[in-house]
Amino acid sequence: MSEGLTPAVLIAKACRACESARLLLAAGDIDGACNRAYYAMFDAARAALFGGPAAIPPETVKTHSGLIAAFGLNLVKPGLVPLALGRAINWAEDLRLMADYRGDAIEPGDARELVEQAEAFVADIQRIFPALRDTHEPI
Repeated sequence: MSEGLTPAVLIAKACRACESARLLLAAGDIDGACNRAYYAMFDAARAALFGGPAAIPPETVKTHSGLIAAFGLNLVKPGLVPLALGRAINWAEDLRLMADYRGDAIEPGDARELVEQAEAFVADIQRIFPALRDTHEPI
């Protein structure tokens, strides 16, 4: 993680990605909405891992699957976050891979549910780890 990507910056990015996902969904861009919803969760998970009680050194997580595994091992497994958050980010990754790489059609209802889960994920991370609350104004 570069010095500019602090947990606070990551949570602000996650909040902006949620806003973008909602706008893309409203515009009918299902793939784009799934991409931004996933990245909202991804950045919130990074903030929680690097700035939460696990305090994982950023340089130890080099891939998306590595981050998701670290989230499960360091936050879900010890009970610091609910199992539902671990399941949500795994499902989000599956949908993003479908949208971005496989070209499979994603149902609008699934995209809507993913955007809602991303918003809940980011809100839950901020509620569970109050130090990660976004204090930035939306861009």
